[in-house]
Amino acid sequence: MSQSDSRGLVLGALAGAAGLTLAVVWYQSRRAGAGKMVAQELYLNNNDRHVGASVSIAWAGQREVLDRLGALIQCVSELKEEVRALKAALPLLQEHVRDELQGGSRRGAESRRATPTRRRRTAGPSARQDGQSSEDAESEGGYMTAMTDSEEEDKKGREAKEQEEEEEEEEEEEDEHQEETDELSILLESADALHAKETERGGGLAPLLERRGQFEQDYAFMWRLARAYSDAHDMAQHREEKKSMAESGKKAGEEAIALNPNCSDSHQWFAILCGQLSEYDTIQNKIKNGYLFKDHLDRAIELKPEDPLSYYLLGRWCYAVAQCTWIERKIAATLFGEPPNATVQDALKNFLKADEICPKYSKANLVFLAKCYKDLGQKQQAREMCNTASCMDNTTKEDDEAQKELDSLLPYL
Repeated sequence: MSQSDSRGLVLGALAGAAGLTLAVVWYQSRRAGAGKMVAQELYLNNNDRHVGASVSIAWAGQREVLDRLGALIQCVSELKEEVRALKAALPLLQEHVRDELQGGSRRGAESRRATPTRRRRTAGPSARQDGQSSEDAESEGGYMTAMTDSEEEDKKGREAKEQEEEEEEEEEEEDEHQEETDELSILLESADALHAKETERGGGLAPLLERRGQFEQDYAFMWRLARAYSDAHDMAQHREEKKSMAESGKKAGEEAIALNPNCSDSHQWFAILCGQLSEYDTIQNKIKNGYLFKDHLDRAIELKPEDPLSYYLLGRWCYAVAQCTWIERKIAATLFGEPPNATVQDALKNFLKADEICPKYSKANLVFLAKCYKDLGQKQQAREMCNTASCMDNTTKEDDEAQKELDSLLPYL
């Protein structure tokens, strides 16, 4: 139903109600007039005694009243039908009016989106039909064009502002990320400096633990945290404290590997902590940690083949495994599973690789080279390694331990 049809229904209802009122008034006045006319006729009959003529006139007037009354009843009946139809249409009127208004709004929006040239063309004929001049039509088209241009400018302005705000947010995020990156770099450099000085290694753990909540999703931070736990293990005095540091460090190493499986340092320090923890575990767990130690050192060497520390550690592992007697291996295999297998030749190869990458890498590496040559019956090479080691100064606790090994080894050579 269109808006004009809806408006027609409303006006029709009003007109019908007004017509009904007029009809009632007309009927009442007509009835009063008819009664008055009958009384006058009776009066004439009494006075003039013309009974026959008066009766004829009265019957004629009554027939006219009945005819008009019948017509009125017919009109009232038709009006009732119209009122009934109107009542049925009224509940839908609001919905139709809303649809019509929405349709008008959409048509208005579409007309505003039309191009300025097209607006002038469509405005010309309608203006001439309404009696407007072509100048008025062009003026109206120009106004609409100006309004459209203004809306486009506003839209472009909003888009430019939104883009500018987005760029500002991105810059702020980049600045925050850069600040965090710089802060992390400073923290990691400080941790490396503390680890490089043996006397200060014990102080490297606390600063990292304070910032763990902020940087624990960074693998470079986590493997340094594992290394700090290893340093704290070496500095601890009591067995339970050492075991606690080794356990916590091993967990930190696992997290570092999970964050980046391709980081050599993560695998290397995880292996070191497995070796430290094996000192406090059962034989079964020692065997398990021994396999973990070997596997992760192999992975560290694969990722970083020029790191002498990994070869030195792997040489130590091979030498320790090679020192197990046949009976010890049989007992371990029977009770706890097959232990790892390695030979003195395997150990020698790794110690030589470390010395090749970094000549005189450490006093401990030279001492273990001498022990391997001694076990293989090559005393001349063993003496040469001992002489070279004796010329090196002791700068670390590990050098002090290597010197003790060297002192006990020299009498046999």
